[in-house]
Amino acid sequence: MSNEGRRVLVTGGAGFIGSHVCDAFAADGWAVTALDDLSSGKEENLSTGIDLVVADIRSPEAATLVRGGGFDVISHHAAQIDVRVSVNRPDHDASINIMGLLNLLEAAVSGGVRRFLYVSSGGVVYGEPEDLPVSEIAPKQPLSPYGVSKLTGEHYLHFYRQIHGLESVALRYSNVFGPRQDPHGEAGVVAIFGRSVLEGHLLTVFGDGEQTRDYVYVGDVAQANVLAARIDVSDSSTMDDVAFNVGTGLETSVNELASGIMRVAGREVDVEHAPERPGELLRSCLDASKLEGQGWRRAGGLEDGLGATYAWIAGEGR
Repeated sequence: MSNEGRRVLVTGGAGFIGSHVCDAFAADGWAVTALDDLSSGKEENLSTGIDLVVADIRSPEAATLVRGGGFDVISHHAAQIDVRVSVNRPDHDASINIMGLLNLLEAAVSGGVRRFLYVSSGGVVYGEPEDLPVSEIAPKQPLSPYGVSKLTGEHYLHFYRQIHGLESVALRYSNVFGPRQDPHGEAGVVAIFGRSVLEGHLLTVFGDGEQTRDYVYVGDVAQANVLAARIDVSDSSTMDDVAFNVGTGLETSVNELASGIMRVAGREVDVEHAPERPGELLRSCLDASKLEGQGWRRAGGLEDGLGATYAWIAGEGR
């Protein structure tokens, strides 16, 4: 199917991940519009030729854009993403992640949007799984309001699919890293460590550093969105049928990550250990074989991504 004339709206499109998704759709021939309130996104993240609409996803302006924009696909990245904020302010988390989503979904139905790509979180919806890497059909046991709101969004998508015929695909990301990332959130550890190594500061590791995460490069995540826009989900019936993990299937400890960043930087700094953070997941890793079965392939390994990310950090620092 030709993508000529196809229109996609990327919410949170001026953010770290969203801006890469905009680039990937544009490279694939789509007309791309970014919707962002710029609370954390940056206009300079957007490439030439990508239209930007500044609005909150909960606003009437956002709903008007979706209803009248003639979009074939919405890739929904705008969200409250901080687990700690969700714990302290669950109502705020729900206002953005649930009420904001519903505002867009209602408008998408009215506006004839064909498919809604929803960013979920493989790092939180499964809780502390017993078996790793975890598959899409594993029990959902979120341990934070953020995880609850992300899982709730998937349930709403199922409703809108069954009742209104709105196609949907949920992408359950692992820990995304890469260029343009601010040192914010759990996966921001790559940005934090990279900046510290560049400036010759010591690295702070919480606990013994043996807790693991599944680090996936942002360019690979962006390509997953382009693929998800055309995956055949016509025979799907359950919530998990239209969900796809986006990860590497590999566990990387914080200690290994620190060593990897120092290796690509070509310099070493001291590492200090601080007390472990209460409630932190010990292990996280996603099985992405289902998405790979649809043709998704990662462009390189962890060290390739770390090298590209450090080069960007070093470039920004000059």
